[in-house]
Amino acid sequence: MPFILPELPYDEISFGGLISAETFDFHHGKHHKAYVDKTNALVADDAALSGAPLSKVITVAKAKGNTQLFKNAAQIWNHSFYWQCLTPEKQAPSGQLKTMIDESFGSVEKLLAKFKEEAVAHFASGWAWLIVDGGTLKITWLHDADTPLVHDMKPLLTIDVWEHAYYIDYRNARPDYVDALLANAINWEFVAENLDGQGLSRADQS
Repeated sequence: MPFILPELPYDEISFGGLISAETFDFHHGKHHKAYVDKTNALVADDAALSGAPLSKVITVAKAKGNTQLFKNAAQIWNHSFYWQCLTPEKQAPSGQLKTMIDESFGSVEKLLAKFKEEAVAHFASGWAWLIVDGGTLKITWLHDADTPLVHDMKPLLTIDVWEHAYYIDYRNARPDYVDALLANAINWEFVAENLDGQGLSRADQS
């Protein structure tokens, strides 16, 4: 079966001006869909990957140096994970996640400040990530289409800092986009679930 464009876990209008329906229309309906279409076309030329889950396609493409397949398949996964990281209902970290944030960063406010710094400072296209590394929370970035699936990382949260993620609503003001999401739109319940790796399966496809 070919890979499909996953549905958004909310309506396109749910975020109001924070993330406009037009942004979702282009970002999800066109950019994300293009990665799906290109991946399906590339996998069709490789009988060994026919019917393989998305995660395997990504890791095999990386190992074989198949750059085009890796970039497109990884972008399917990254975007599918990213949509789950967002919610139109403002939340706050709690429980084990909150404890780990305090231990690793000192407070939620310090985590958010560090995450913003990483996301805004990243040059050109890529992703800012909150990960677990050796039982400790850390913030890092991955360039272009790179993904935690091919690194020794457990992803908890990501923000897309490719320009197509924010240019319609925020033009070139990436700091405003990052601020808006971190303050109002992070699905901290999903982030907490990822402590057990559940996000990996939500972003994968068979």
